[in-house]
Amino acid sequence: MNKIMAESLPEKKTFIKLLSSIRNLPSMPVVMLEVSKLLTNPLTSAADLGKVINKDQGLVAKILAVANSPLYGIPRRVSTIEFAIVILGFDHIKNIVMALSMIEAFKRNDGKNWDNASYWIHSLMTASAAKRIADELRYQRTGEVFTAGLLHDLGITIIQRYFYQEFNNICSLVDSQEMRYLKAEEQTLGLTHQEIGQLLANRWNLPESLGETIANHHCPSALEENKVLASIVHLADYMTQRLGIGCFYWDENIQLDVNVIEILKFGNESNLNKFIDSHEELFKNQLDSLTF
Repeated sequence: MNKIMAESLPEKKTFIKLLSSIRNLPSMPVVMLEVSKLLTNPLTSAADLGKVINKDQGLVAKILAVANSPLYGIPRRVSTIEFAIVILGFDHIKNIVMALSMIEAFKRNDGKNWDNASYWIHSLMTASAAKRIADELRYQRTGEVFTAGLLHDLGITIIQRYFYQEFNNICSLVDSQEMRYLKAEEQTLGLTHQEIGQLLANRWNLPESLGETIANHHCPSALEENKVLASIVHLADYMTQRLGIGCFYWDENIQLDVNVIEILKFGNESNLNKFIDSHEELFKNQLDSLTF
């Protein structure tokens, strides 16, 4: 049974029902559907795929930013979508398009308690760092790691867009009572942004591993499966806060799940700290490269 549905809090059930009833909750973006259709055809070329993606210049700019980011680690400058497709591969491009399209679908203007640029920078920083960590740890599902990193906080944007009063109430609780955001979410909604993100992932029929990672990115050791995937995303998220580079205020005072030391085979906390500190310069370079 789905972890979310297994809970019995009346408030949680109420908000899950409200989420399910929202008629204007974005459906899978058109560009994502077109990309998916093309990728089912073995005769599809990089040029064919590029024509579809090039319809959305905002998406093009973001994909090129990803491909050329310091943490992503591509040694050559990527200046066209077609070249990005060749370098990254069809599956990885699909993952990137999916994640970027989802973030764009829920994009909101800045408000009193919301900074869209900071959210985007943190999401991309976490995704790129997670991909880099996966590469260095020789974890093969790097495309999925990147997507999960980019979408890990998607639930926050859903709260901000569809439950704006509750969103402001959460921020007020944090400010007035020095409460952590996760606790304020639970007190206000009966569920967290992690669970809301998983609900959307399920609604869009995304892989279960992505939904589980989104739902457990603050405590990956709670998972039975996909523990390594979630641990990499958790570590990347934690590193933005620990290094103070590309961090997001919603993660203030984020706690490291120390079980990732064993899960990711670092051996001990000292080795993990050395690993984190060794990436500080790369994180700074990554932040400097972001212009969105």
